[in-house]
Amino acid sequence: MATAEPVTRTTCPYCGVGCGVEVTATPEGEFPVAVRGDPAHPANAGRLCSKGAALAETLDDEGRLLHPEIGGQSVDWETALDHVADGFRETIAVHGPDAVALYVSGQILTEDYYVANKLMKGFVGSANIDTNSRLCMSTAVAAHTRAFGVDGVPGSYTDLEQADLVVVTGSNMAWAHPVLFQRLQAARQARPEMKLVVIDPRRTATAQAADLHLPLAPGTDAWLFNGLLDHLRREDALDPVFLERHVDGFADALAAARASSPSIAATAEACELEPEAVATFFQWFARTERTVTAFCQGINQSDSGVDKAGTILNVHLATGRIGRPGMGPFSLTGQPNAMGGREVGGLASQLAAHMGFDDAALDRVGRFWGAPSLARQPGLKALDLFRAVESGQVKAVWIIGTNPLFSLPEAARFERALRDCPLVVVSDCVRETETTRVADVLLPATTWGEKDGTVTNSERRISRQRPFRAPPGEARHDWWALVRVAQRLGFADAFPYTRPAEIFREHAALSAFENDGTRDFDIGALATIDAAAFEALEPVQWPLPAGAEAGTAQLYADGRFFTANGRARLAAVSPQSPTDPVDAEYPLRLNTGRIRDQWHSMTRTASTPRLSAHQPEPFVEIHPVDAGLFRVQAGDLAEVTSRHGRLLARVQVSREQRPGSVFVPMHWSRPIARLARVDALVPAHVDPVSGQPAFKHTAISVRPAAMDWHGFVLSREPVSLPEADYTVTARGPRHLRVELAGRGTPPEIADWRTRLDGAGEWLEFADPAGGRYRAARIHEGRLVCVLFAGPDRGLPEREWLGGLFAAESITDDERMALLTGRPPNGQVARGRLVCACFGVDETRIRTAIREQGLATCEAVGACLEAGTNCGSCRPEIQTLLNEESEAPTDPVAREG
Repeated sequence: MATAEPVTRTTCPYCGVGCGVEVTATPEGEFPVAVRGDPAHPANAGRLCSKGAALAETLDDEGRLLHPEIGGQSVDWETALDHVADGFRETIAVHGPDAVALYVSGQILTEDYYVANKLMKGFVGSANIDTNSRLCMSTAVAAHTRAFGVDGVPGSYTDLEQADLVVVTGSNMAWAHPVLFQRLQAARQARPEMKLVVIDPRRTATAQAADLHLPLAPGTDAWLFNGLLDHLRREDALDPVFLERHVDGFADALAAARASSPSIAATAEACELEPEAVATFFQWFARTERTVTAFCQGINQSDSGVDKAGTILNVHLATGRIGRPGMGPFSLTGQPNAMGGREVGGLASQLAAHMGFDDAALDRVGRFWGAPSLARQPGLKALDLFRAVESGQVKAVWIIGTNPLFSLPEAARFERALRDCPLVVVSDCVRETETTRVADVLLPATTWGEKDGTVTNSERRISRQRPFRAPPGEARHDWWALVRVAQRLGFADAFPYTRPAEIFREHAALSAFENDGTRDFDIGALATIDAAAFEALEPVQWPLPAGAEAGTAQLYADGRFFTANGRARLAAVSPQSPTDPVDAEYPLRLNTGRIRDQWHSMTRTASTPRLSAHQPEPFVEIHPVDAGLFRVQAGDLAEVTSRHGRLLARVQVSREQRPGSVFVPMHWSRPIARLARVDALVPAHVDPVSGQPAFKHTAISVRPAAMDWHGFVLSREPVSLPEADYTVTARGPRHLRVELAGRGTPPEIADWRTRLDGAGEWLEFADPAGGRYRAARIHEGRLVCVLFAGPDRGLPEREWLGGLFAAESITDDERMALLTGRPPNGQVARGRLVCACFGVDETRIRTAIREQGLATCEAVGACLEAGTNCGSCRPEIQTLLNEESEAPTDPVAREG
């Protein structure tokens, strides 16, 4: 009898939902492991989104950074660590501790974060350590701290299920937090009286599921929630007892709200909404005690984001809707461990364990760490840190687990700054990124499947991330490299760690040190955890003080906050328009964000064909009115330009996009797409309190990108292709797809042949006068590569050709049809992928709808499984249902 393979329970490395996964080795399988949702994990109860479901497909070591490097040459770890330590020591000796910095990431584990923060703030003596969470969650941190005294998210995921009204603002939860959205949808199905309001300029997949969608003008959120606060006062829907006992600042907050949004009509005008829709939202909120308001990057990524978030906190505090089940403001976290970084002080504006830089905290942390050189004041926030690199103030920077030259605003500017910096150290798991290209020292890091430690999700739940595979090459944990450098700098006694459990124990002990309920973050119950208990640690929410047997679902249930007087503080908010103004030269507003099946810079998700199939190219989504105005058509290449940069992207025309605004996804980095870094267009404007950049409000222009030639290559083997203005690589089933377009004379046929040549037989069609060339190479009955090029973008669809690479051999009919790019008679071309979880394409769905009379998403799911896992594709399935129901039924009419 075969022995069952052991199961590793760990967590997904993507968004802040923090889903549990079970990993099992599959020695005989297509992939080295099988991954499924952990049914015992409280965050997901076995559910996974399309990205999580494809994790097993992303474990290939292709492209990994495997050995330490100095100046592009491989060295051993001892040499690399000596070089880093010597560089930091010499810089500090000559220029002081503020001349060095660390820039870390919500992708690293809490134990990595803790060591990094302790090293910089405790022993180097500078608070110049910040994290890429500054770009996504620091606004929520600042708003929470201003209102509650600490960065404590009040509620839990169960509140979303228990609420009678859920308001989602600044978040496409259906795509960015799919499993949590499915929990919400399941609750709505069980209780049809439950209402969902979505506030978003775009009609996203989340908005399509809403009972009420408010497509407000970009940047007007504070006017809307100020108007709501004043409406609640007019309707006597406030909680005067709670305000009297537990809240300060109400009079000033109300006066500011009335000044900006004195009526429903004025609010609607400011937000460019229909007054009736605003009135409905206000009435629902006023009459529904059990209300949760979930917010994310649409609120946070603004140059007045702290005030926007403050207006959300205001309406919950003013109504007393906080600290009880089914109600409260809820900040949705972007990265898997952004919360863990906030706990240990990964932001430059924090000290450690939710303590700031006040005298009492400085004394307490200094004594706990035994750190006589403890930093005495906040350090440089992300944009200021890289400006300091640019000015020469910071001369040595260590970047860990992130790619700032992809994600920072004005990325091209800071690329020049890092190239000129005397010492740039990068710890990463991949070899080729924008940032590794400018590094002096590269340190190979472990990644998901190899890491060992903890992460904390959006609901304050700490979970174990456990390894199930050995690190490739010489990859090492980030905490290990930091400890070795700390020891070389003379701090060995303070950094004796040999395993993650030791670091976690110290982190937990610091949270409880002289706490006695005076700070929200307290996991003292875990301060004496041994290695075996750490290995077996089950997901648990904090606070978890010493003696507690279970975590805490809601904070502030007793109305006590962590301010000096124990009372919450309302913010008086005078709304501000976005800083980057539109004008005649840049008349459109750019919004950036995520798409369904990709994550950050795609270093992991781009390696799997099914996640690349839904949106294989960077795109700019534009309303039909604007498309006509700016002379771009669906499928065209467009040039998107701001005052700071430009990109090339494929046009998608959509009525779900708000007129006057366009949407461009954030994911395409330079190794995948030559000119598609959207953050390079964004100005370095930040919120004055949080330092978070305004990624949602960039003034841009859109115009056709006139190309003289277009082409694509599908190849089973890696190829070196000619330089082109537009180059994008995507992975298909057993092949790579490269989209190309360029200005000027196209490459010569001989050049194409040389680059694509190899064993096998060539089939070719050439029209040199017309600038057209089509070719395919077949070896031992298998398709090896195809090339289509011509003077316009009227080239065949890629789906049928790409599907041929998955076959062991091609038929004679397929061979004859190759250079047409279309399937032979009797074959149906695979359509655009809709459901990534089950690999269901548009053609199959349309055919099933027509032939079997399917009328609902549930019926499509029962027939094809599409939409039955994470549900992210259900809005697209509904669109197909709508289109098919409106299509003419007469076959002749359909063909015509």
